[in-house]
Amino acid sequence: MGKERVAQLEYSEFQSAMLDEAKRRRKAAKIIAVLEHFHGPLDGLVVGDVGCSAGFIADELAGAGAGRTLGVDIDVPGLRRAADRFGGRVAFVCGDGTALPFPDGSIDVLVFNHIYEHVVDPDAVVAEMHRVLSDKGTLYLGLGNRLGIVEPHYKLPFLSYLPPALADRYVRAFGRADHYYERFRTRRGLRRMLRAFHVWDYTLPVLATPTRFAGSELFPGAVGRVAQAVLARAPRALLRMTLPLVPTYLWVATKTPRRPAGAALPQPPQPL
Repeated sequence: MGKERVAQLEYSEFQSAMLDEAKRRRKAAKIIAVLEHFHGPLDGLVVGDVGCSAGFIADELAGAGAGRTLGVDIDVPGLRRAADRFGGRVAFVCGDGTALPFPDGSIDVLVFNHIYEHVVDPDAVVAEMHRVLSDKGTLYLGLGNRLGIVEPHYKLPFLSYLPPALADRYVRAFGRADHYYERFRTRRGLRRMLRAFHVWDYTLPVLATPTRFAGSELFPGAVGRVAQAVLARAPRALLRMTLPLVPTYLWVATKTPRRPAGAALPQPPQPL
């Protein structure tokens, strides 16, 4: 068996990517572009970032016009950094995602970006987000795929495919960690996790039109421009065949049936 999972406290202390301000703000721009395409402007809305850490994404959400912005995490050092820099326009709360400190239906927009694999009980967190989201609210999800070829945290191929005990040996053999903590799910497993929601898949729209969604960092350089052009022109059915192996899914979820508010796209978002 793999090592027992406990909450990853003080995550920003050992994961330097959480403190990479430029990268976090680029991610925020993509998140906001997707949210605005689906939901419309964030002006005046109550917006929450679950797993906010050092607060860069929450700060960008506030800058995009949110009426009230909330950041939630158990990462106390990250929250201290966030409050010191952005506490003037974001309310940061130390709280567990399985017991969000908000009333039922009180949040208009939630962001849950690359977090689920780090929490002990992601199903409980998803249930809590469903509880606090308003009936007309929107949930943005960045979701790592277990079947992505190269594991994103340790950069080892097929790591997330392995059972816990073998994954632990793999990361130790390459000197990356004492054990492999993260737990990813397949596309089917993720959809099952979100079964209480109506879900739209923005993965292909963002990949095919990265400039529209502030995702140009996905395709750097000349090779990236060629890849973008191929994706933009590829038949939709062919692209959908690749989805089981895409490293990251970008989904938008709602409690009640809704359709994207934004303009038509060459590769439109698809309901799941």
